Amino acid sequence: MSVSTACAAPVPYVARGSATYRKISLALFLAGFATFSLIYCVQPLLPLLAGEFHVGAAQSSLALSLTTGMLAVAIFAAAAISERFGRRALMFASMALASLLNLAVAATPGWHAILALRAVEGLAIGGVPAIAIAYLAEEIEPQGLGFAMGLYIAGTALGGMTGRVVTGILVELVTRRLALAIVGFAGLALALGFVALLPPSRHFTPKKGFDLGYHLRAWLSHFGRDGQSGLLAKPLLFAIAFCGFGSFVTVYNYAGFRLMAPPFDLTPTQTGLIFTVYLFGTLSSSLGGMAADRLGRAPVVIAGLVTMAIGIGLTLLSNLTGIIAGIAVLTAGQFACHAVASGWVGRLGGASKGHAASLYMLAYYLGASVVGSTGGWFWSLGGWPAVVAFTLTLIALAIGCAARLGASGLRER
Repeated sequence: MSVSTACAAPVPYVARGSATYRKISLALFLAGFATFSLIYCVQPLLPLLAGEFHVGAAQSSLALSLTTGMLAVAIFAAAAISERFGRRALMFASMALASLLNLAVAATPGWHAILALRAVEGLAIGGVPAIAIAYLAEEIEPQGLGFAMGLYIAGTALGGMTGRVVTGILVELVTRRLALAIVGFAGLALALGFVALLPPSRHFTPKKGFDLGYHLRAWLSHFGRDGQSGLLAKPLLFAIAFCGFGSFVTVYNYAGFRLMAPPFDLTPTQTGLIFTVYLFGTLSSSLGGMAADRLGRAPVVIAGLVTMAIGIGLTLLSNLTGIIAGIAVLTAGQFACHAVASGWVGRLGGASKGHAASLYMLAYYLGASVVGSTGGWFWSLGGWPAVVAFTLTLIALAIGCAARLGASGLRER
């Protein structure tokens, strides 16, 4: 080993406030915006798809649930693939391919073909969420991680809102196919902006070959007990992701069916505009990340989940204003919780942050897929009160998990 190599200073982490920090934050904001707009652009169309293809509410939700379900599977593999090919390249390829697949969905007339393409689109998108969390945890100094993670989650919130709102408006101005095509072209433009902004990893070196045994050991290691507390810390965070996001997606999936039916009789545009409450998620994710940096993670996660429960309860009101307020409160709580919990997983991930993040996002999107579709049966059997009871039960379970984490002494880590 040469003297220069032996004495080389370690590469510093990116400091909050630096130019590189701003470029990384903006690039990951664009990634979150693009992927979530592609995922959720079909959500305001679910009642229309049910009518167009003569399927029920639960069946029409497959246009979204298959995407999130396959996304969960892809996330599980994406972390391992990125260990070989690198973070930046895989995220860009995922964004570009998913955008092209959305264009294919727009051009496809058959219901089963649409479902198949949406499933493949979910596989493509999987290259972004888990890797984004790992990239931030690897490159950003710990003191600035919460804020950077909050900005990424803010991008996902704004993208989810834009995908829902813009598609809801466009479908009344142009055809369904053209509305989805516009979202696809926008995704391609955002992918180009992302790759131009994001610096290559400085604290990660791709591994040669593919060692399945290594990846299996890395994944399994995150189901062990935390060395300091003896607690199954990361599995509890995985459970919070499953229950919290699953409940959130369920409310959003079937709110459209409720609001486009009597006595509200809203149009797709009016229903889509309600999803502008995602702006509350954009704000709360950033605020939640900053609060966690100061106050500790467990209190902010619990506060986010309690806020979600209050929002879900408000949707039981019979007036439109109260329902919209409930959805807004639910959204604020969800994104504050997710911003903090996802960053927490990255901090606890040790040497295999990508694998820890992939397991968290696997649970997150499995919740969206499994709980989101299951909620359709509650809607069919008991209407909105049954949906509320189902989701509040899951939120109660998540609060129990967060309280256990808070009592373990992990809250400041």
